[in-house]
Amino acid sequence: MQPRPDLSQLLQQLRDDPDFMEQVQHWQTLPARPAQSVPFPTGLDPRISEALKRRGIVDLYTHQATAYSLVSCGQNIVTVTPTASGKSLCYHLPILQALTLDAKTRSLYIFPTKALAQDQKAELVDLIAGTGIPIKSETYDGDTPASIRQHIRTAGNIVITNPDMLHTAILPHHTQWVAFFENLKYVVIDELHTYRGVFGSHVANVVRRLKRIAAFYGGKPQFIATSATIANPKQLAEQLVEEPFVLVDNNGAPTGRKHFIFYNPPVVNAPLNIRRSATLEVSDIAGRFLSNRIQTIVFARSRVRVEILLTYLQDRIKTPVGARAIRGYRGGYLPSERREIERGLREGEIIGVVSTNALELGVDIGQLQACVITGYPGSIASTWQQAGRSGRRQGESVVVMVGGSTPMDQYVLKHPEYFFDSSPETARINPNNLIILVDQLKCAAYELPFGEGALFGGQNVTEILDFLVEAEILHHAQGKWYWMSDSFPAHEISLRSASQENVVIIDISERGQERVIGEMDRFSSLTLLHEEAIYLHQGIQFQVEKLDYAEKKAYVREVQVDYYTDANLAVQLKVLTEDEIRDQGSSSLGRGEVSVHAMATIFKKIKFETQENVGSGPIHLPEEEFHTTAAWISFSEDLFQALGKDEVERGLVGLAHVLGHVAPLFVMCDPRDLHVVPQRKAVHSGAPTIFLYDRYPGGVGLSEQVYRDADVMLQASDRLIDACPCESGCPSCTGVGYPSSKRLARALIQCLVDA
Repeated sequence: MQPRPDLSQLLQQLRDDPDFMEQVQHWQTLPARPAQSVPFPTGLDPRISEALKRRGIVDLYTHQATAYSLVSCGQNIVTVTPTASGKSLCYHLPILQALTLDAKTRSLYIFPTKALAQDQKAELVDLIAGTGIPIKSETYDGDTPASIRQHIRTAGNIVITNPDMLHTAILPHHTQWVAFFENLKYVVIDELHTYRGVFGSHVANVVRRLKRIAAFYGGKPQFIATSATIANPKQLAEQLVEEPFVLVDNNGAPTGRKHFIFYNPPVVNAPLNIRRSATLEVSDIAGRFLSNRIQTIVFARSRVRVEILLTYLQDRIKTPVGARAIRGYRGGYLPSERREIERGLREGEIIGVVSTNALELGVDIGQLQACVITGYPGSIASTWQQAGRSGRRQGESVVVMVGGSTPMDQYVLKHPEYFFDSSPETARINPNNLIILVDQLKCAAYELPFGEGALFGGQNVTEILDFLVEAEILHHAQGKWYWMSDSFPAHEISLRSASQENVVIIDISERGQERVIGEMDRFSSLTLLHEEAIYLHQGIQFQVEKLDYAEKKAYVREVQVDYYTDANLAVQLKVLTEDEIRDQGSSSLGRGEVSVHAMATIFKKIKFETQENVGSGPIHLPEEEFHTTAAWISFSEDLFQALGKDEVERGLVGLAHVLGHVAPLFVMCDPRDLHVVPQRKAVHSGAPTIFLYDRYPGGVGLSEQVYRDADVMLQASDRLIDACPCESGCPSCTGVGYPSSKRLARALIQCLVDA
């Protein structure tokens, strides 16, 4: 029996495979880099340094030493280094040192997810145990037993939590945390780059509430943040905390040699320039690694794609690995299931995992050698985060990014310099988004009354407080605003989505028994949990028997079918305000507030492997509505006469498809944050219009940048359409193969850029 090749041998086999190399658009090898380290700082407690030495740490990376020095001098810092570079010691060391000097010191560690908090707790507890210093550290989240919560509140030196728990369970009950807030010296915000969009805007207000309560008890904590690489870490930290920060980016961690392969699936329909499914190509490539027992992580863009890929790989790799050695990982799985998968990866029992971006964060899943990414993740930062999950411990590793047929994927694959030479994206938040601010002011007023001239995050909020008085939520008396409603505000306000509660997924396969197997946000449930939908969970197929939308419960039953479902979402927009208009002759650009109305209409049944449509059906669910900000491009009615009504509509659809992929590249955002909708006859103007709107209620500033940079985006769209080798339109440019689709889309662009 021949021994299986190691990674280096397998990579050489790929280089020698002409069929594989014919599809490789770019192969870049990033060289290994040695560590840059310095001795432990003078004055570090010997118990801490000895504990580090027993763990094999005999000195500090340069960024760790810089962070220790700055924190010791009282500075707020944000450390920005790649995945697996030892960022946690940037806050562990100065905080443990402070505790050796004053046992009353309290610290709050905030991680974006419970999984990450649990992972970091295990590392911290192990480090503390090695020092022998009597420091109490514990997680405080929804899984914390009631029997130890009181002890944590009164005696916990380091409390580890997440933003949701801080929002709903700690700040509203601050009177039970008096000793903690009186001595709160440090607040750690890990994975800073995740606090963007609506989530980041909410968390910025939670930090305002935290600082307000700390000040009430006489405290002014110091902030320590860590982040993956983004364009504006210092700016984001200062927006989130509203205090000055010092940037630490002198990364001293070593890296192993990493191969980065851009792979373009073969064209299967030359006239339409349609390529083989990226999902099937990923299955083949990942299968090649897994068959040789090379531990591999596969990233997919959606929950459905995770389950489809998992099904393919488990069917394909039954020997020598075994199907149970390949698992899925995504939002909606129960915590116990996720912990089991993380442990299996660390210990080597699981050699393959298919994940959404849930595993982009720094949960310890051990040493993976290969990473296969299904399509461009939508941002440079996310791509580097996903790529960083392989080769985490200095060994050689490989990343294969398999492109889809979308314009964004094709642009990145054919312009590798965009990825390798560009700055990562800017993370944007808008803490003063009115919808978010009103919700968070309710929570703040519940915690402490506001006085005259009340400021919240430097903003005078008297007008909003008076509005809440009129709504009979607050009571104004003797110069103060007091909470008066019977409700408990924080429990009704989600930090992470516009919907208030998730839909719980209940398995009713066993007669007379119900078992909760997952959950999903309400907006996603419109297209993924409608009745007759196929819900995929760990490769197992469930059919949705009933979606109780009012009670937020989906009842599913296990089935065995050879298809999955995909639903259409009809979106209509209405302009509420026109904040800016730029007339360009036969066209115009505008921006303002809009209302978005979304309704799931029909679903299709799509056969595994062949991707053919084998059935369809209607969806009967209520319409969802929210208000946000948008930019729009309108064309004069003269176009109807010049091109014809049908031609204009085809041009609109084609141009909207291109813009939906090109605009996020220039705005530097995740494509899921910016949605594009063409309207043949817009309600507010009657003109053919393309809307680009922020996905989040109230908006976070993306559409404003679209308005400012529209000409640049349109010119890039024109170049992409012109360079596409298809005849009349394809998924890599205008998305559709209508006759003259390319010509019509370019004609609309010329109306704008020539004005």
